[in-house]
Amino acid sequence: MKRALDLVVGIPLSLIALPVLTVLCLANVVTSGWPPLTVQTRVGARESAIRIVKLRTMRRGVPVVAKALLDRRADVYTPLGPFFRRTSLDELPQLWNVLRGELSLVGPRPALPSQDDLLALRRRDGVAHLRPGITGLAQILGRESLTLSTKARADALYARRLSLGLDLRILLRTVRAVLLGRGAY
Repeated sequence: MKRALDLVVGIPLSLIALPVLTVLCLANVVTSGWPPLTVQTRVGARESAIRIVKLRTMRRGVPVVAKALLDRRADVYTPLGPFFRRTSLDELPQLWNVLRGELSLVGPRPALPSQDDLLALRRRDGVAHLRPGITGLAQILGRESLTLSTKARADALYARRLSLGLDLRILLRTVRAVLLGRGAY
């Protein structure tokens, strides 16, 4: 049923997002050059490697590490990068990953392979088997303002209470969290 929800919601959402994404890619090219998108290796279900697509928000040459490890004072973002991140527009291309079945609309956010601490917490809490999502319980509870252990506890709670109703509630609350910009940086 979860995959059906991903397709029933993901296909129309992708069609609506396509013209918006086209404009955002053009704006990215104009303000920061080529390429407008970036592909990152992340950890998927059962800790398999997946490649997710995002709008490029970092300048070329910035290492792909957890945001918490970046020097916040450094000039690492593209001109539109902070806006894309605050509004989560950088995540729109991941609808492609949802249609391909690599991501779900709702699930734990896919970790970077270098995030050993988060991956260990997810293994411990029995979350590593889940398909990661564009949004999840941690994103509506505070996004980047949460500690890793709090994110992992939210992921574990999501895994225990997994249901279509919960996914729908998380999707609706994601809209609110994004509009308010809560926990984003």
